[in-house]
Amino acid sequence: MSVAAPAMGRSSRPRGSQLVARYAPPLVVFVVVVVAWELIAGGPGRRVFPAPSAIYNAAVNNFDYLQRSALQTIYEAIGGLVIGTLGGILVAFATARWITARDVLMPIAIASSAVPIIAIAPILNNWFGVLNPVSKMMMAALLCFFPVMINVTRGLVEVQPASLELMRSYAATELQVLRKLRVPNMLPFLFTALKVGASLAFIGAIVGEYFGGTSDVLGRVVLTAMSSGSYDLAWAGILIGAVGAIVLFLVISTVERFAIPWHSSLRAE
Repeated sequence: MSVAAPAMGRSSRPRGSQLVARYAPPLVVFVVVVVAWELIAGGPGRRVFPAPSAIYNAAVNNFDYLQRSALQTIYEAIGGLVIGTLGGILVAFATARWITARDVLMPIAIASSAVPIIAIAPILNNWFGVLNPVSKMMMAALLCFFPVMINVTRGLVEVQPASLELMRSYAATELQVLRKLRVPNMLPFLFTALKVGASLAFIGAIVGEYFGGTSDVLGRVVLTAMSSGSYDLAWAGILIGAVGAIVLFLVISTVERFAIPWHSSLRAE
């Protein structure tokens, strides 16, 4: 009597080997880039492009200042992401449900995404106040709004015709179709937009800070440090903002795994 051999594939590999295979290449690339950066920028006269060791020393020497600034910028970026996401979802549901709303709101949304953010920042500062963090949140929200609106609209509209016909055959109401078909189909699109918005929110918040605000924000740290020639401190502020965006991206990815574990992109290979 023959016994079937177990299927061989990536799923049969130990969990530790899978983690090493997944994370080792980016870690190696990161180490190589840092070492190359240190060697290239370590020579004399490299003030504008400081070495990672100089940036690290500047971050350690100004830890309290950078910590306060980073927390304030993170607060503005997350607030902007929340505002932009809620606005994008509301507009997406309206445009997916009513053709008239789509004809009215879609051109406005496209026009808002085409306006340069450096032209909007002074206006928002005048509306909400230069020292008010809401002005920076709204800057971040403007950048996050369009990706969320477009992706959520696609997720609500682009459902499988066969699934829609099946729901109709069971005499499902519009609310049941929305709750059981359209919203689950929309969730992967939403999380994709949120991961894009994670970086856009920090960009919007930091750019908004360039045009005024308290001194304890990353945008002002970078601007002030560059004006005084402290390029190592400026790069420290830039990298802290990048790390904040990466951490927010990872948080959203983790929530996505728990929210939609059934999606094909998240299934174990």
